[in-house]
Amino acid sequence: MTGTTRSSDGLDERRKRLLFRCWHRGTREMDLILGRFADAEIGNLSDAELTELERLLEVNDPDLYAAVTGDKVLPAEVAGALFARIKAFPIADRKA
Repeated sequence: MTGTTRSSDGLDERRKRLLFRCWHRGTREMDLILGRFADAEIGNLSDAELTELERLLEVNDPDLYAAVTGDKVLPAEVAGALFARIKAFPIADRKA
């Protein structure tokens, strides 16, 4: 079980590949962060945002996780607007 809640039906090959890669990072923490973001947003990302996501997926999990949690700063060529959206994306259901 991957945890994904989104079917890849109707997605082009690039988006299907990225959705899969977001859910199969190597660490469960990054699967949940990137996978949930991809489930919600992959169908709406522009080509430029898809390219940015591809660059982010090249960053190793410990460094990417540290950047998401604020413990590390990624290089500017990797940490663009999409990365900021990922950091701000709610990764868990929050109930009052």
